[in-house]
Amino acid sequence: MTQESSKIIRIAVDAMGGDFTPDNPVLGAAEAAAENSNIDVILVGPEDRIKEVLRKKNVNLSNLKIVHTDEYVTMDDLPAEVFKAKPNSSLNVALKMQREKEADALVSAGNTGAVLSHSTLRLGRIQGIGRATIGAELPSMNGSTLVFDVGATVDCRPDHLVEYAIMGSIFAKYIYKKDNPKIGLLSVGEEKSKGNEVSLAAYEMLEKAPINFVGNAEGSDILKGTVDVAICDGYTGNILLKLAESVLELLRFKFREYADKGFLQKLWMGMMSGTLKGIFKKFDYEEQGGTPLLGVNGVSIIGHGKSTPYAIKKMIFRAEQVARLEINKKIEEAIKENKLINK
Repeated sequence: MTQESSKIIRIAVDAMGGDFTPDNPVLGAAEAAAENSNIDVILVGPEDRIKEVLRKKNVNLSNLKIVHTDEYVTMDDLPAEVFKAKPNSSLNVALKMQREKEADALVSAGNTGAVLSHSTLRLGRIQGIGRATIGAELPSMNGSTLVFDVGATVDCRPDHLVEYAIMGSIFAKYIYKKDNPKIGLLSVGEEKSKGNEVSLAAYEMLEKAPINFVGNAEGSDILKGTVDVAICDGYTGNILLKLAESVLELLRFKFREYADKGFLQKLWMGMMSGTLKGIFKKFDYEEQGGTPLLGVNGVSIIGHGKSTPYAIKKMIFRAEQVARLEINKKIEEAIKENKLINK
């Protein structure tokens, strides 16, 4: 084992982030700490409530720590206001710890807008990055396709799309082990001449970027797996993500509807249950380990508000992976290379 692979990664978990707090974040953190001795998990939130959850489950781990704070960000808090209104929120304190080198990563299933704004304000952006991006993994015929951006900001400039492409390429290469990942610009047609003004300008810039840019990608290319990373503005990406997430719900509804038609249909569905579970697992957000916020000068992993302990555990493992592989350092080097090319 190398020195780098055995280094302890310290992960601050927002114990009050999400719909089921502090139970799910605390239990997920406990599971992660129990399974991985190369991480220190720091639970940030009300100490008495955290300890009560740990006591109920009889958890006592040496690599599980608590940092007390009374304040926390709710799902209803406005991101633009809560940063100043709750300076000692569990989210803010966790990010302060990372900025002050007391933690290596943040995990939160809380208010997405607040995690985005707090991370940007507390950690700053990587040098050369104009705008951070949130990505998501969608299942495809070729394994999976990563989409950037899926909601960090609704509008963007052409150079922002280029930054998303560079960051997405690095994330796909090192986290998903895709060698020389194919990057596509989401548009209304494959031809270079198709698209709006922003995408047309971005296309010209992407051709010069230090990535494997393969041209425009249509919506169907994402589920086909024609590209490894699809780039778009956050408005388009968020609609795409929500549509994709609803596919699983639709499939389950249709299968139940089919099974209710009669005994033979129900029997057939029972025989297929194992196969269907395997297919559904690829659509399950819990397996993805949260959504990375790329471009900030630190590691922030954002999860669904309804995240279960298992989903929180996967988020923590993803945070460790991003921190251990020094994804931010690789992004900064690639951005510098792109700036030199486009001088």
